[in-house]
Amino acid sequence: MALDHSIHLMGRYSQLYFVENEGMATGLQFGGSWGKLFLTLFRLIAVLFGGFYIQRIIKKNYHPHFIVCAALIFAGALGNLIDSLFYGLIFEESTYNHVAHIFPAHGYTTFLHGRVVDMFYFPLIHTHFPGWLPFIGGKEFTFFDDIFNIADAAICVGVIYIIVFQRKLFRRHSSQQDAAMG
Repeated sequence: MALDHSIHLMGRYSQLYFVENEGMATGLQFGGSWGKLFLTLFRLIAVLFGGFYIQRIIKKNYHPHFIVCAALIFAGALGNLIDSLFYGLIFEESTYNHVAHIFPAHGYTTFLHGRVVDMFYFPLIHTHFPGWLPFIGGKEFTFFDDIFNIADAAICVGVIYIIVFQRKLFRRHSSQQDAAMG
């Protein structure tokens, strides 16, 4: 697919929409090339830490759902890291009217500077804010306007599940710790 090209899956509410994200969630970026390098190195450290953390929580017999959530977060971070490390090396530049080819003589960027591919877009509601609202009245609004990938979804599902069910996930582990200490 060419950059910013979309394929409607189920009407206008579900699309495959090809973008290359140079930054973090919602395309937030900072510091140009150095910022991208810092972000990739941060992802690398997070993935290394995540691998050791998952081993530790498995050995300590944490709640199985918590282990699955940690694995989802780890897998999502790893997926985005792989794009950051290698995508720029194995693809040429994507443009609005040119589909990038894989394994060109030279990629579009160097190691550690690749973009993350995002492709899922679900613009569920497209409307305007009521005119009486200060500052934003009359402006367009799209609910769920972000474009994301499977890795982003895995991270979000893992984090949201932990937040929503934290009492269930950590109560059992705390009681096991108390029994071991008592």
